[in-house]
Amino acid sequence: MIFKSGDTVMLIDSKNRKKTIVLDSNKTFYSHSGAILHSAIIGNSDASIVETDKGKKYLAISPLLRDFVLTMPRGAAVIYPKDAAVIVAYSDIKQDSKVLEAGVGSGSLSTFILKALGPNGSLTSYETRSEFAEIAKENVKRYFGEIPENWKVVLEDVKDAADFEFTHIILDMLSPWLPLARVSELLEAGGVLCTYVATTTQMSEQVEAIRASSKFTEPEAFEIMIRTWHLDGLAVRPDHRMPGHTGFLIFARKMATGSAPLVKRRKFNSINVSEQDEN
Repeated sequence: MIFKSGDTVMLIDSKNRKKTIVLDSNKTFYSHSGAILHSAIIGNSDASIVETDKGKKYLAISPLLRDFVLTMPRGAAVIYPKDAAVIVAYSDIKQDSKVLEAGVGSGSLSTFILKALGPNGSLTSYETRSEFAEIAKENVKRYFGEIPENWKVVLEDVKDAADFEFTHIILDMLSPWLPLARVSELLEAGGVLCTYVATTTQMSEQVEAIRASSKFTEPEAFEIMIRTWHLDGLAVRPDHRMPGHTGFLIFARKMATGSAPLVKRRKFNSINVSEQDEN
């Protein structure tokens, strides 16, 4: 790949500090280490070294999606790449999937989903706050160069969603249990329900609501943490800091009409029964 005007480029210094720019032959990148003319980057190959007017070297490289979402302008908090990647893979979102997303945030997860869908699937994003929707649309447009034709942003509560059958529904909202009844109507049998929440109380509330609905399989919940490592010759150890908790992921599948989910046997139930038998 040869860089040209309009390309997004990430500049990385020797301390791994990153800055993302959009190339324009009339502009200049400024930093504490000096300036680089955009025209000095245009025409170079991807992953080239460029220098400032003070001799400071930068790696000029095209950003990956995970780099892009961490530097995108934000309205609401973004779903981090480690969580977005698991949502897409664990939910098995593929090219013919029909996905509903409730809570578009800043467009991070939308971008991951749209990239996985390609042109054949579809994504419908429900968002109640217009300012978040506009930021998300600008971010998605910035990544793809245009708004994908298979992406629709709807400014209303997902509880009021029009009738349509989805293969996947992803809830990223404060109270995801509130639209659960409507969600169960919109999701096809065998479809995947994924919920992203920040706190243990939200996780507990949603899991119990899913169970009480009798519309889904037994939910599973977990979080993703990444431990990076310091690598310097024989000095190999975990880094002192790590990307820790960002959110909890809850997954369940929609049951077929007329079929009740299998009930998980809980230890406290068996203990209560034993105590009653003894009495």
